Amino acid sequence: MRLRSGSQSRVRRVDIRDTGAGSGQMNVAAKTRTRGQVPGCLLSRRPGAMAARGAWPPPTPALGGLFGVGGRGPPDPAPEPKQLPELIRRKRDGERLSEEDIRHFVHAVVEGSAQDTQIGAMLMAIRLRGMDLEETFALTQALAKSGQQLEWPEAWHQQLVDKHSTGGVGDKVSLVLAPALAACGCKVPMISGRGLGHTGGTLDKLESIPGFSVIQSPEKMQMLLERVGCCIVGQSKELVPADGLLYAARDVTATVDSLPLITASILSKKIVEGLSALVVDVKYGGAAVFPDQEQARELARALVDVGAGLGMRVAAALTAMDNPLGRSVGHALEVEEALLCLDGAGPRDLRDLVSQLGGALLWLSGQVGTHAQGAVRVTTALDDGSARGRFERMLAAQGVDPGLARALCSGTPAQRRQLLPRAREQEELCALEDGTVERIQALPLALVLRELGAGRSRAGETIRLGVGAELLVDVGQRLRRGTPWLRVHLDRPALSTPQRHALQEALVLSERAPFEAPSPFTQLVLPPPVSQS
Repeated sequence: MRLRSGSQSRVRRVDIRDTGAGSGQMNVAAKTRTRGQVPGCLLSRRPGAMAARGAWPPPTPALGGLFGVGGRGPPDPAPEPKQLPELIRRKRDGERLSEEDIRHFVHAVVEGSAQDTQIGAMLMAIRLRGMDLEETFALTQALAKSGQQLEWPEAWHQQLVDKHSTGGVGDKVSLVLAPALAACGCKVPMISGRGLGHTGGTLDKLESIPGFSVIQSPEKMQMLLERVGCCIVGQSKELVPADGLLYAARDVTATVDSLPLITASILSKKIVEGLSALVVDVKYGGAAVFPDQEQARELARALVDVGAGLGMRVAAALTAMDNPLGRSVGHALEVEEALLCLDGAGPRDLRDLVSQLGGALLWLSGQVGTHAQGAVRVTTALDDGSARGRFERMLAAQGVDPGLARALCSGTPAQRRQLLPRAREQEELCALEDGTVERIQALPLALVLRELGAGRSRAGETIRLGVGAELLVDVGQRLRRGTPWLRVHLDRPALSTPQRHALQEALVLSERAPFEAPSPFTQLVLPPPVSQS
């Protein structure tokens, strides 16, 4: 990648009329269901438990049980042959599949003997009929064992942690959290993805930094964990190949929202990392996979319970995704904001979510006594510069010129902007009336930015790394008519009239008094304690 020109972008301020146009805690209620009652949902499982302040998380299960520790494990051997149509029929009719049945289906997908129509039929049968807890265990294991497994020195076992997000707008948490956890003594082998649809991808954001390489061998990943404590890389073809094939099929068969399939997809990729603890940021709201909080809670419980059954401590955080996270949306702009957070500054909602998720991981991995203590340690790593130092070392170790990495991490915001991709133009939108900012709808903002080139409609599309938007106001703030509230960075002369209208509609004003916006962090779901007997 090349350094972009440092020439100044032009700024236009536009009124659309010119063109005519905290973290609360909640109890998790147990829900029991009979198999087959709720299509697409996990059934017959234990409910997750709400994290209480100061409560001790469940003791460490014996990990290494699935794959062992140290080196790379082999893929799962081929199961006994079975007839796929018969398996599809049984699941279609609501019958339960055995572990061997599921292994056979996954093996057929990977070796290429399963036809596309058969894969689609099985996915739809699972979507409509659901899977019970044991079936989902088996599917997760079969996906994880379909390729190679990452394994690490035994001494690292308790330190290996990671985070996964179901996707949102302005979600740059991983860029901040991975180095912060490394500064707290963790090993973070973060395997991330690219953006698709209206959600941004961590890999794309990092690739806006000239020279950054997301392609790293397992041997290089181990070196990065030894020297830096964290790495952020892409998924290779050798890791969980079955999940990649099934995910592509789910995308075109309307089965993306199946809870068993989501659960198995997320956890299989994390199991191969050999983790001690995982936190999953399960988002809900207008710009999330699940608009409804109860659906998100259902997924959170599934992830926690299946993870526990597979010997991995998993916590799931429910977080709101109605407003963008932070004040920046778009790849290079989000890198700038992540660096601001690593400076000990940055938007309050971003800092709070990083601290909450990181605190959960430090707690689950037994490095602190409570979630609150873990959150304080992560906040300290942001404020004292140690997290920023880890980020600089990670950049240099993953291909960024050391001088550039140093300039990015020690420079001012204005200096950083000169070093990252920049859009050719800027356009500001102004408030059309007085009012208090009730919300800034993330979805229409993200859809306009995708039209401008900041996102992908299909995998493989090229994106414009400098395109994005900066929020100039906060939720809860009082605005006067004519005050700029949004700055759009774009590579075309101006926004279209429909785009301006869509963006202005995203700003929702009310007549109530100014207020402090609540934290996006809503609830933490933990596995039930493991018996010590």
